[in-house]
Amino acid sequence: MTIRFIMIGGFLGAGKTTTLSRLARHYIALGRKVGIVTNDQANDLVDTKNLRAQGLSVEEVPGACFCCRFNDLLETIQRHESQGRPDIILAEPVGSCTDLVATVIQPIRHLYGERFVVAPYMVVFKPSHGQKILGNASGGGFSPKAAYIFEKQLEEADGILLNRLDEMTGEEIAELKRLIGQRYPGTPLVPLSALTGAGFPALTEFLDQDGSFGRKILDLDYDVYAAGEAELGWLNCSVTLTAANAFELDPFLLDLVSRLGQGLRERGAEIAHLKAIGLAELAFGTANLVSSDRDPELSLPSRATVKTVELIVNARVAIDPAVLEAETRQATASCAEARGAAVQVHSVQSFRPGRPEPTHRYATAK
Repeated sequence: MTIRFIMIGGFLGAGKTTTLSRLARHYIALGRKVGIVTNDQANDLVDTKNLRAQGLSVEEVPGACFCCRFNDLLETIQRHESQGRPDIILAEPVGSCTDLVATVIQPIRHLYGERFVVAPYMVVFKPSHGQKILGNASGGGFSPKAAYIFEKQLEEADGILLNRLDEMTGEEIAELKRLIGQRYPGTPLVPLSALTGAGFPALTEFLDQDGSFGRKILDLDYDVYAAGEAELGWLNCSVTLTAANAFELDPFLLDLVSRLGQGLRERGAEIAHLKAIGLAELAFGTANLVSSDRDPELSLPSRATVKTVELIVNARVAIDPAVLEAETRQATASCAEARGAAVQVHSVQSFRPGRPEPTHRYATAK
């Protein structure tokens, strides 16, 4: 019996985790056993905590992209199998990663074809940065090298998932469809709101197809790719907040993301994604900010009042990692002080991603 391998790619803040969560619940409702594999450059990933808090079966590949941790990806899937063979594996790669067809999908198809059936490779389109990058807008936020990654992610997709329909007008949707169709002619486009579920049946219908998918091998300049990733400051931190008097978790999370985003904007830094999750004994909440010109969102409200909370912050921003760490510490301390809470820092990782060194890279599709 084979496992269906579904990988959903896309840029930082595009909505991959929300999409995977909805997909997992869809397949579980059909009686399928689903395992999720998340991926990050470091430990303490908000997405992993978020999905586990929803009751989903999640394993994580930390330390680098799937392409550079291919063997770890296979071992992680084996951990899922040890808990009962899954019918479906949903995989979420790092949002700054591309060339996944040549380095992940093709090796899986060629080396492990007896174990896996590969679904169409979908890439989630992020409107807030996509409009600027594909429209060649001035002040697009990222350098051409970082924009190069965004464009290459879409180029290798079997299908493009135009997400966040609930946030856009009809005119904005039409313009994005025009830009995507102009730049990537022939690539199927699936409009969707991963948050509300609008358009979701079209996505599952597309993913349930069988055929020869994952064959678009990129002509990729790894020097430009590596430089684009290295422009991003990367931060994962884990802290515990403890207060004498209970405070509302959701306003705290929004306050934290808002203060951190404002501090970074004042430094002229383009935000790829900020995420914060608060985990209490019987509740959890998540807030995020997906670009410098957007407002923070409470993506998953907790509606909880807490005295103690485990807080994890992930930030991917075009700024020096040391500055990103300082801004994160300051924002966390200010928000905690406003609520009379003490902060205990467990771990902080801040760095620039290293050069991708894939375990495998296929020059042609098998």
